[in-house]
Parts: sequence; structure tokens; C-alpha cells
Amino acid sequence: MFDFIRSHRRLMQFILLLFIIPSFAFFGLESYTNSRGSENAVAKVAGQIISKEELDAAQREQMDRFRQMFGPQFDPKMFDTPEARQNILDTLIARRVIAAEAANKNLSVPDQVLQQTILAIPGLTTPDGKFDGEQYKSLLAMQGMTPASYEARLRQDLALQQINDAIQATAFAPKTVASKLSDLNDQQREIQEMLFKPSDYASKVKVTDEMLKAYYEKNTSQFQIPEQAKIEYVMLDSAALSSQISVSDADIKSYYDQNAKRYTVDEQRRASHILLTVKKDASDADKAAVKAKAEKLLEQVKKNPTDFAKIAKENSQDPGSAERGGDLDFFGKGMMVKPFEDTVFQMKKGDISGLVQSDFGFHIIQLTDVKPASVQPLDEVKGEIAAEIKKQLAAKKYTESAETFSNMVYEQSESLKPVADKLNLKIETASGITRSPAPNEAKAPYNNPKFLSALFSDDTLKNKRNTEAVEVAPNTLVAGRIVEYKPVTTRPFEEVQAVVRERVAGIEAAKLAEQEGKAKLAEVKTKADATGFSAPKTVSRTKAEGIPGPALAAVMKADTGKLPTYVGVDLPNQGYGIYRINKVAQPANTDNARRQAEQQQLANAIAQQEMLAYIESLKTKAKVEIVSGGAKKDAGQTGNE
Repeated sequence: MFDFIRSHRRLMQFILLLFIIPSFAFFGLESYTNSRGSENAVAKVAGQIISKEELDAAQREQMDRFRQMFGPQFDPKMFDTPEARQNILDTLIARRVIAAEAANKNLSVPDQVLQQTILAIPGLTTPDGKFDGEQYKSLLAMQGMTPASYEARLRQDLALQQINDAIQATAFAPKTVASKLSDLNDQQREIQEMLFKPSDYASKVKVTDEMLKAYYEKNTSQFQIPEQAKIEYVMLDSAALSSQISVSDADIKSYYDQNAKRYTVDEQRRASHILLTVKKDASDADKAAVKAKAEKLLEQVKKNPTDFAKIAKENSQDPGSAERGGDLDFFGKGMMVKPFEDTVFQMKKGDISGLVQSDFGFHIIQLTDVKPASVQPLDEVKGEIAAEIKKQLAAKKYTESAETFSNMVYEQSESLKPVADKLNLKIETASGITRSPAPNEAKAPYNNPKFLSALFSDDTLKNKRNTEAVEVAPNTLVAGRIVEYKPVTTRPFEEVQAVVRERVAGIEAAKLAEQEGKAKLAEVKTKADATGFSAPKTVSRTKAEGIPGPALAAVMKADTGKLPTYVGVDLPNQGYGIYRINKVAQPANTDNARRQAEQQQLANAIAQQEMLAYIESLKTKAKVEIVSGGAKKDAGQTGNE
């Protein structure tokens, strides 16, 4: 990775966030056109507001996504910061201004592109390859969306992508610039090393009691035992409510009958085809030429039907099926363009069609198999139906119970037992709980920043009350109380004296190593003497050869106008190093593949900068105004780099 790209990490993060916060599947926010009360506005874009609720929702969505990505390694403190929140607001603003520009330019997404995008979403296809419309609606409903609202959002996302692609496609990295950067990356330097290790000076260190006490008093935070609490908590979620629900055979049969279509597999047909493509803007003469060629192929396959696959492989211009002899596998109605579908579903097994013209060109079709419609028997889907009914009833029961849960933990704040008894929930306990989420307990319901904040609030901690009901995940409420509390304590000096002595001795030894190293550096600079240095080794920015990172950076940045030259480097936890640079050279052979990759990296960085500059110009055009705590500031001061 180039130093240029490495130094622009924030730019990369911003551009990345621009296109990962709006989800292309089932985790979207409400449409940006929704209006909110102006009193909740955090920003205004082209006359439309971004509300605090929308910003909160975007932050929750981002946290959930990173939690899923990183699992137990997820640390919410890294993302739940004012800077991260500002980045999310910047992203929402960027989406708004790009959306406004897309509307101004009348950018649209054809229905066919929208359909293909949805069909490509994993998990929306049944085992027989058919689009599962019921699953599609169900997943959307879980997010409070309808197909219409989701498809409108997806259409907008695809339009935004058109602008992004158009801007970034104009960027390029000059080969001369990329080549010079690659030359710097490849440059090799022959060096010798002299290390001054703290361990070599340990015997010279004299540690006094005063030094130990001074270190202890200055660094008491290193010896603190964090506050801890033992807690009780109750959780209301669909899983807890589902266990309280029983489903009868009659309920299952009724659901099966009412959703018969869901368990019916429509007739599927398997076909192979030969496609000769015709461009939409082709002249009549060109169309006639393609048609004439297709007619000759049709005559050929009519005479030799058994050679259909061979002829398709040699002549079909459909890259997706030609290699398979034109085979399209099984498909149902609604999955092919209409002229093609109408023809296939009128044919008999083994038939070869005449020429069929579609938007893609001319097709010759052979029907190779027919799979009749079938119905899954009730016994086969009984468990699935029972689980679905439970899920739906639990969701309904959650909606009905959520208000009761929230009211009871607040009104009867001295105990969790009343709400647990009322809603048939289990009171759980946990020990060793601190104010910060524990990385190794990422999935625990109490390991949520908002819940922990409520748990350690003054009202809960000092007055021993229940927390409010906190939503820790979609359709999941948790309330808790502290049973036992241990405040922050500092371990006494006598208990940690040995640790303090070890740390002070290490610090003093490092100081002596640095002092002697710097004195030696001054000496070798005047004498240019290689005595005491290690054997020569050749390093580059891509090959450290065991040299510590800070040392490699100093060596590669050193002025080599006059050789030999020397650099001294403080090496954290390793002491002090002196590096003698003897030669500078370029490698005899270059890695062309890596150089091409580096040129692409540079082009990507330039494209991202141009996209960011374009967004800034759109902000000015859209008259972006940011409202923060009642104070307003110019849109150009959003913190982007």
C-alpha cells in the first residue's frame, strides 16, 4: 500500500461508509423523503431535514452491522463516539445531496435492472430455483417494509450508484506518477544495525524507594480494580414469548390450506437455446443478416436434433449457456422474457421451436424436460408451519407486551419480579459487570452500551431501582437492577510493589540504553566507522527483513545524498537502534503484477478524492446546513478530509 493511500485512511473510510450504511437488502432506513419535526432536525439538505431519529437509526444500523462482521472482537466503544456519529451524519448528508442530483438529472433505473438485482439477493430462491415471493415479503415485513417501499429505496440506491460510477470512471492515475511511486516502493537500501537493548543495562540501574512511590502515585490508574456489579435482568423478546405459545394440529392445517400456493411448486420446464444477438440500434439490414443466419441454424438443428448441444456450443452468443450446449436448466413462469416463455410453455418435450424474437435477438429453443406441478404434503411441512405460526404469534404478542413490560419495570421499580410474573419471564443473573461491554460476551443481552449506561446511572446505582426498558436489539427489550456493587478500588502499594519495581527498572534501563545509543550515534557520524554494526542486509518498503517498523520507516526516509549515512531510532519496548545506510539501488527485476496493483490503488484513491470533491460541490448547491446543539455551522465544517 502506498504511503499516499495510507495517509488518507479517513477519506477511504468516508467513501466506504457512503455505500455500506444504506443497505441494499433488508436493513434500510425509511425513505429519505420522510418529513420529521423541525425541532428534531440535525441537518437540512435542499430544504429537507435529517432528523435526530434518522441519525440514531443509522447509528444503530451501523453498530449492528459491525457487530455481525466482527463478532466477539467487536468493541462498540470504537464506533459509539462523537466522531463516528459525525461521520454517519456526513454520510446521510452525502446520500441526500447525491439523491437530489439524481432527481435533477432524471436518472432512472429500468424495471428489468431492478428485477435482476432483487433476483440476485441470496436466500430468495427455493430449492427448485423459483423466486420465493412469500419469503421476500416475510423478510421485508420483519424490517417494517413492504415490497413497494423497499423497491423504491433500492431503485434510489441504484440511481445513486450510477452517479458514483460516472464520477469515479473519469479518474485515472498517470503512469509516470504511479511508476515513480512504485520505484520508491521497490527501492532497496543496504543497511547495518547496532542495537542498545534495555536488558543489557539492567544491572546498572539503581532503583530507590522514592522512585517506586513516585511511580505508584503518578500511575495509580494502572493498579485499580474496576467497579463491578452483580445484576438481575429480564428480557422480553420473541424467543421468550414463542416458548409460551402452543400450536394445535388444527391451526397448522388451517394455515396450510390458507397458504396452499406457498407449498405448491408450479410446473417447471427445462430448455436449451441458441441465441444470435441483435443490438437495439441495429439497422434493418443488420437485423435481416442475423435473422438469415438464425434460419440456417434452425434448418441445421431441425435436420439433426441430436446435435443441438454441439451446434449451440459452436454458435450461440449467450455466454451464460453456450458452454453448456445452450442448457438453461429448469425455470418457471415469470423467469424468462415473455416471447421466450410463451413459446416454451406451448411446446412438448423434445420439440424444437421456430425462430423466436426477443429484445436480446433471435432464439432457437429445444424443450428438453418438463417437471409437472406438485404440492408438498402437510406432513412434510408441518414443523415449518408450526415454527412460522409461533413466530407470527410471538411477534404479535411482543407488540402487545412491550408497553406492559416498559411500564411495569418503571412503575414497580423496586423489583423485577412483578413484570417477570406478569409476562411469565425468567429473571437471570450475571456477575462481574462493568460500565464497558465485555468483548468476550458480545451476544449477552446485558452487554449493550445503552443498557450498561442505564444500569450504572445514578438512579439505578444509588437508589437501587430498576433500569428503564432498553431496546438492545430489534424486538428485544431488557431491564435490570444492581444487586451487589463494588466501587473502583486501588490496590495498596505493598501489594503491587514488585510490579512497580519491575516497571521502574525497565524504564530506567531504557533511558540508559537511549543515552548510550545517542552518544554512539554522534560518534559514528563523525568517524564513519562500521565497527560494532551487524552484517549488511538489504531492505525495502516491501521487505523489512526483520527490521522493526519505526526503524524501517526512518531508514527509508533518510537523506541518502551522501553515503554512508546514519539514523538513530527509539524502538518502543526494544531500546534504541542505530542504522548505517551503505548503498541505495533499484532491484534488477520488478514485480509487474504488483506495480499494476499499485497503479490501480492510486487510481482508486484519486477516484475517491474526486467523488468526495463532487459531493462537497453538491453540498454547496443543496445549501446544506448542520444544526448541532442549537448552534449552526457551515456545511464545509463537517469534519471530512
